[in-house]
Amino acid sequence: MVQIQRKQYLDFLIRHKDEQIIKVVTGVRRCGKSTLFELYRDYLLTNGVDSSQIIMINFEDVEYEDLLYSRALYNYIKEQLLPDKMNYIFLDEIQHVAEYEKAVDSLFIKKNCDVYITGSNAYFLSGELATQLSGRYIELSMLPLSFREFCYGLSDGKMSNTEKFNLYLEIGAFPFILSHGYRRKEAREYLQGIYDTVLLNDVVKRKKITDVTMLKNVTKFLMHNIGNRFSPTKIANTMKSSGNPIDQKTVNRYVEGLTECLMFYEATRYNIKGKQILTQQNKYYTADIGLRNILVRSSESDIGHILENIVYLELIRRGYEVYVGQLDENAEIDFVTIDGENVAYYQVSASTLDEKTLERELAPYKKVRDNYPKYLLTLDEVFREANYEGIQKLNVIDWLLAE
Repeated sequence: MVQIQRKQYLDFLIRHKDEQIIKVVTGVRRCGKSTLFELYRDYLLTNGVDSSQIIMINFEDVEYEDLLYSRALYNYIKEQLLPDKMNYIFLDEIQHVAEYEKAVDSLFIKKNCDVYITGSNAYFLSGELATQLSGRYIELSMLPLSFREFCYGLSDGKMSNTEKFNLYLEIGAFPFILSHGYRRKEAREYLQGIYDTVLLNDVVKRKKITDVTMLKNVTKFLMHNIGNRFSPTKIANTMKSSGNPIDQKTVNRYVEGLTECLMFYEATRYNIKGKQILTQQNKYYTADIGLRNILVRSSESDIGHILENIVYLELIRRGYEVYVGQLDENAEIDFVTIDGENVAYYQVSASTLDEKTLERELAPYKKVRDNYPKYLLTLDEVFREANYEGIQKLNVIDWLLAE
């Protein structure tokens, strides 16, 4: 089994080693946060850190159930601290600890404690920790495997890049699936388990939802409509027309829960001409296409939105702020990325070999009056690269595999 290094995330932790700031790793369940800690521990051990300086606790392990209270956790760690050396403290899935922010804060103020924590929900950073430790932590948002990481972990060296990409779209990007032989039946069972756990533990319990069936219907709607603009009102009306009445406020609560558990990401719209962030009619993308496949039977017409989803996640991985570009009521650019003063535009299409499709994809760019980079990403095997008056066409698989 090939050990996938998750270099981008590992480099982040190495960069901030020994800095007096809490390193917070967030991400959907099973995306590899615990493994990242193990990789980083191995790095420390091979770079002069003794095992006695490392304290690792996974709060989903029943062995630590006595530490699910802040005071008990703090006392346990305090007893193991080495007074004359730096102590590296890893607290995995810390949202299970009641008032955990008190223990984290107490460790943070010690000069010889380097603290790392993970959580499977966005909301664990939205309460006491964010308030109490404002300015004292940095967040690393972790996703399942990129396509590049996925290819690195594949044991079958005979597959073409296109075959690898099709497999990536089918079984998804959770590391466990790849490391255990990527068998399709087992992959679906594993993905079903993740879906059930996230829905029941991270949404139903937290939001105190009683109508689980309706929550599943809303989840399926979001999965089916990745890359489409919609509002809570539209979802409510759709549910009502299918005989499942639900009000807009309840839809809002469900969607909020599904984004907080990091099963979905919300892509807000950005007015390119006015340089303003818009607050309505946003799009949603799932953290993993494999999860979508257990709820929605994909059709050929879905490939464009699926590609959008893959590109959106990759742009996030590459560290950009990512928005849906709005030009006017009838013109949209799939993604606008912002990195400080740098801006770039991305259009995504399954194919632009048809002249009308090419014209449609290039049309929004003609309304943009700046000189920032403009890209067109497709699956085309022929004419996989081209340049249309400064608009660079690239094969999306090549783009995903690039450094």
